[in-house]
Amino acid sequence: MNYMPGTASLIDDIDKKHLVLLRDGRTLIGFLRSIDQFANLVFHQTVERIHVGKKFGDIPRGIFIVRGENVVLLGEIDVDKLCDNVLQQVSIEEILEEQRLQQQAKQKTEKAKKIASGHQNSDLTLDEEFYFNDSTAQDIMLTWDQALIPNTEDENMAI
Repeated sequence: MNYMPGTASLIDDIDKKHLVLLRDGRTLIGFLRSIDQFANLVFHQTVERIHVGKKFGDIPRGIFIVRGENVVLLGEIDVDKLCDNVLQQVSIEEILEEQRLQQQAKQKTEKAKKIASGHQNSDLTLDEEFYFNDSTAQDIMLTWDQALIPNTEDENMAI
């Protein structure tokens, strides 16, 4: 086995199907057609795969050039190996809607965490502040305070 250091080791992987995970979280699947000394990659017949829960959807992208600094993970896909169909493939429209709903839920959770940690009024609209400052934020703060303040009765019992 000949080992070539750096991006030269990818020469053996040209014309094979690969999965690449990018820094922005996107997942691409396609045939690796070219590389250069900076690990820039050219893919052919590329699809962008979006995963939400147990569903996934593929968006055709065609020829796709990936800048080397954006690659987090690159792996060869064994096309001969049978896959377990644990995930359900859905249409592009359905997976994009699922992704949008997932991102909205994540943003609401992030805002609640900001409020709970004391970063109130950080990029929230008036309606959102009212919603979070109602009972939800108070419950979160109460729980947060209980976690931060040691129980003095327990300390006295230990002494």
